[in-house]
Amino acid sequence: MNRCAAAILLPIALGLTLPAFSAAPAAPAAVLPQLDKPGQKIPLGGDHYFIYGFTAPAKMGSAIMRVEIFTRAGQRDTSFAVKGDVDMPAMRGAHSSGPRPFALSAKGVYLLPVSLVMPGGWEFKFIFERNGQPVFTGIHLFEI
Repeated sequence: MNRCAAAILLPIALGLTLPAFSAAPAAPAAVLPQLDKPGQKIPLGGDHYFIYGFTAPAKMGSAIMRVEIFTRAGQRDTSFAVKGDVDMPAMRGAHSSGPRPFALSAKGVYLLPVSLVMPGGWEFKFIFERNGQPVFTGIHLFEI
């Protein structure tokens, strides 16, 4: 018996199982829309838009993402729940904050502090909900 056959048959003879192999690759994650640059009006559902951006240019350390939501008529609207998740796409999960809720300021501005721990490419994922229902999810890619 050659070594290859022995390597397969010996574990079976000893009652051990071989690792299972999946024939189909895992489905890729859903592709999220990339947002226009910060400071632009981004449509949010049919009757609203939002404007986002860091309060200061993003750099290593702590940064604060800011979101303002308005009706089409330009009235501020604070009826949304907004979450954010920052991560490095090249090291997916290694530096992820996980989805965290934005805090709403007294002036009706949504704010979320995030930690940017190293230089490179980053992704900020925005998740908007209203009345417990998802409305919009999109990403902003940026470099430090």
